[in-house]
Amino acid sequence: MKIIGIVPVRMAASRFPGKPLYPILGMTLLEHVFLRAKMYKNWSSLAVATCDLEIHSFAEDKDYPVIMTADYHTRALDRVAEAVTLLEERVDDDDIVVCVQGDEPMMRPDMIDAVVDPLVEDSTKAGTILCMHITDESIWRNPDTVKVVHNSSGEVLYTSRETIPYCKGEFSADLMARRVHGIFAFRWRYLKEFTEHPETYLEKVEACDSNRILDMKFRQFIAPYDAIPSFSVDSPGDVDLVEKHIREDGIWDLYQP
Repeated sequence: MKIIGIVPVRMAASRFPGKPLYPILGMTLLEHVFLRAKMYKNWSSLAVATCDLEIHSFAEDKDYPVIMTADYHTRALDRVAEAVTLLEERVDDDDIVVCVQGDEPMMRPDMIDAVVDPLVEDSTKAGTILCMHITDESIWRNPDTVKVVHNSSGEVLYTSRETIPYCKGEFSADLMARRVHGIFAFRWRYLKEFTEHPETYLEKVEACDSNRILDMKFRQFIAPYDAIPSFSVDSPGDVDLVEKHIREDGIWDLYQP
């Protein structure tokens, strides 16, 4: 069984145009993500997927495997799926495809284990999504943060940028709210079917492609990960937050120039 990693990136991000090549501590956002993802030891292959010549040229200059995709994708998972079809290697239905979002400069290689291992252990699961407990109310209220609710078995019920689950009183860590961290894993047969399905209503209004998975009645599960300082870059204001914490996360020391 192969484990294939794809890092989808594009320059036209609505909230932060050009962010894949934006500098963070002297390296581009894309470099942080790719070099950290590369530390995972069990890849059959790992590649960048983009529709932008500027990113393609940058990746080639860095000797990162890179795949040119169509420019009409609005969801990362659709870009990932197309990239897999363009790989030179054969990909079988039971192989695992991991989407490592290109805006996660603080991702850690053991996060890949967290999303892959449940699929290796249980063939009935279509996919997994890395999640952390929310301990800070500002993160819970931030519409850039995708929240997830799940049942007692860890099966995903819904994802939203709203403050879910509902809290009648003041927010506290006891609410057990979880946020989506941008790492997803799928068996290839399910991701193929996902990308052949039209965008669904809940996916569109929430801007969460995981809701298409739920509309298709696939079994997607959370992959819990201990809450740590790990921040995505959704808007320019997030860069300072990342630079403040990334120096101390223990991974930066392994690849900094």
